Amino acid sequence: MTMTNDIFLAEMGQKIRAARKAKKMPINILADLSKIDLSNLSFLERGQRNCHILSLKSIADVLEVDLKYFL
Repeated sequence: MTMTNDIFLAEMGQKIRAARKAKKMPINILADLSKIDLSNLSFLERGQRNCHILSLKSIADVLEVDLKYFL
């Protein structure tokens, strides 16, 4: 059974939010440090938008997690 795109994006967003909260980092700080627009990052965390792999890498780098964690 394969995962739908909507479920994948929702789970990825939850992982981004969980990693950010574990670092006690406000979303606006993560947006600034990862050079991603705040509204786009908010959409990502809610699973409502897809992103480029390099944006995801930037988020992972700032949060100091392996990129694979989000996948």
